[in-house]
Formats: sequence, structure tokens, C-alpha cells
Amino acid sequence: MARRKSGIRTILRAAEDKLRRKRTVAAVYFLLRVLVIAIMAARFLRGDFESVFLCALTLILFLLPTVFERTLMIELPNTLEIIIMLFIFAAEILGEISAFYTTFKHWDTILHTLNGFLCAAIGFALVDMLNRTEKFSLSLSPVFMSIVAFCFSMTIGVLWEFFECGMDQLLYLDMQKDTVIQTISSVMLDPTGGNRRIVIRDIVDTIVVTADGQEISLGLGGYLDVGILDTMKDLAVNFVGAVVFSFIGFFYVKSRGKGKFARRFIPQVVDIAPEHLNPVEPEHFKK
Repeated sequence: MARRKSGIRTILRAAEDKLRRKRTVAAVYFLLRVLVIAIMAARFLRGDFESVFLCALTLILFLLPTVFERTLMIELPNTLEIIIMLFIFAAEILGEISAFYTTFKHWDTILHTLNGFLCAAIGFALVDMLNRTEKFSLSLSPVFMSIVAFCFSMTIGVLWEFFECGMDQLLYLDMQKDTVIQTISSVMLDPTGGNRRIVIRDIVDTIVVTADGQEISLGLGGYLDVGILDTMKDLAVNFVGAVVFSFIGFFYVKSRGKGKFARRFIPQVVDIAPEHLNPVEPEHFKK
């Protein structure tokens, strides 16, 4: 029991120390939390319970950086922690509830590019921590670490697109935003049933016929592509973000951690002392 109380006191002192050392992070967290709670209350009064759920989910997601720090025994740089919270706010509150995804044409593209960058940073940090842990006899080259970071980022991007597709098929959420196109090409239009592609150009409208024979003009000025172009675009910009940070991470290791920009996005392993958390400088960066 005494040991458990001592552990709780240690965690509380570490939390207080974190607030003193990360006042900017604490201020951003407090401001975003107040905004989300205010939006949640307004949506609740309107009876928009789906938005209320998204707000509650956002408040939970804001805790992820702290959970990661406690669980993985790492110290997140202030820049990374603030960007993660802003990313969550931009995706859930601005993107979904305030409809920025449809109001601003490139909002989704910006977020997916940033997601690729951040996931590459997280993947690089995980490999970097394994590379420095005494339990593992690893000595990975900067090139290999960059490749792993890139693959980690792209895997997260693909898994997210699987999730979007699943939600669209099961709940019709339209997370994979559709695209209006004026030209289509498909072998399914071949009247002989063969493998010959049929191209239709200059499409100006699409008419949908329901089961009861009702014809509905979509009035979109073209044919409605269902999600595939949006998915490919998301993966492409995720690729760009992943490549950018993979290069940054490569030079970060090559210069033995002297890169100030990369250091803002790469967590450090910490020792939990009775008084506070102490970041541990990588051994191969001390040389």
C-alpha cells in the first residue's frame, strides 16, 4: 500500500512538473477543450447528438499524448504535442461538425498530408527508441530507419482508408468524399460482355432510376465517382508527407541529433525519477 501511494505521488509530481515545463501546451489544451465543450453544449441544445458524440470523442482523443507519454515512457516535444491536438480539432470539430471538408476544397488534402508527416515522425521515433534500448541488440542504419518510418506512415494511411470504406459501406457516412467527373471508362459497359473498355466523354448529368421506376437527376454536372479518386488522392498526399519526414529523419540521425527542426517531432525516452521526468539523450547522439 505504501509503495502504491508513493507511485501515485510520483505521478502527481511528474504531472505538476509537466505543467510547469509545458505551459504553452497546457494553454493550447485548455483553450481547445473549452471550445469543444462550448460546441458540445450548443449542439446538445439543438438536438444534434451525432455532433455531441464527435465532441466527446474529441475530448478523449486530446488525452492521447499524455497516455502515450505515460505508457511508452517518452517525452513528447511541445511542437508535436500541440500539432496533434490541433490536428484532432481540425479533423473532428472543423472538418466534420463545421463542414470544412466540403466548404474548403483542400481541407482534407492538407490534413492527410500532415497525417503522413506525423505518422512518419511517430514511426521513426518508435524505431529510434528500439535502436537505443539496451534490451535490443539493434544497430540500424539511418536509411533503414527512414524506410521503416515511411512504411509505418503508409500503413496507417491504408488502414485509415479501410476504416473510411467500411464506415461508408456499413453506415453510409460518406467519409470517402465523392468526385464529379465528366469521363468514364469501363469494360462493364461492353455490350458483348467481353473485356473491351467503353469510354463515355462529356458527361453533363447522371440520372438514377429507383426500384419503383422513379428517375432522379443528380444535377451534379457529370458522373458521380464513388470514393476511389478521393482515396487515391489521400494516399498520394500521405505519401508526400511520409517521404518529407523520412528525409528529415535520415539527416537527423546522420547529424547525430543536431537537427533542431526534426527534434521538435521526435519523442525522447525518459527516466522516471521521484521528482520529475528526465529526457534521456540518445547514446549515439552524445558522441
